[in-house]
Amino acid sequence: MAHHTGFRHTPEDEAARRRWQHPEFTLEGIGLTTGDTFIDVGCGDGFFALPAARRVGPHGRVCGIDVDAEALDLLQEKAFRERLDNVVLHHGAAEEIVLCDRCADVVFIGIALHDFADPVRVLVNAKVMAAPEGRIVDVDWKKEPLPLGPPTAKKFSTEHAASLMAEAGLRVTGVAEAGPYHYIITALS
Repeated sequence: MAHHTGFRHTPEDEAARRRWQHPEFTLEGIGLTTGDTFIDVGCGDGFFALPAARRVGPHGRVCGIDVDAEALDLLQEKAFRERLDNVVLHHGAAEEIVLCDRCADVVFIGIALHDFADPVRVLVNAKVMAAPEGRIVDVDWKKEPLPLGPPTAKKFSTEHAASLMAEAGLRVTGVAEAGPYHYIITALS
C-alpha cells in the first residue's frame, strides 16, 4: 500500500514555496487560535505544523502524523531549535492512526489527501479525532495544469475531495481558493 511521504525541503525550497503559499495566512483563515489542539495529517517536515505550534502557543498542542521518519526527525529538530515543546509527532500511516477520540479543534490535511492510499479512511480517522465543534480542513492542489505540483491526473477536484469527505460522514461547510495553486475545504463531523 502506498502511503504519503512528507514534503521535505531545504531552506531555499521553503523560501520559494512561501512565494506561493503562506502557512500563517492559511492557519489564520481556518480560525486556529491560542490553546487549540491541531492535528497535522501528513505533516512532512513541518511547513504547517511549526507555524501552527507558534500560533496555538504553550497551552495548545500540535500533533503531527507522517510515514516519513526522516521528515519527522527534521521537524522535531526544528521544534527543539525554536523551543516549541507543544509539538508531538507520530510515525505511521494516517490510514492506521487515530490519536484521540474527539480531541482536536482542527484536523488538518495539507496538500496530502491525493497522496493517501485510502483517503476516505484517513478522513474517517480525522472525523474520530475532531472535537464536536472541531474542523477538518483539506488544502490541496487545484485540479488543473499548474507549473508546480503533481500531474493533473493525480490531483483531486474540489468536487471529488468534497465527495470523499461526504463518504467519510463529514459535512462540508466551505470551499474556497487558497492562493494561486490550491483550494481549501472545511468540514465538520
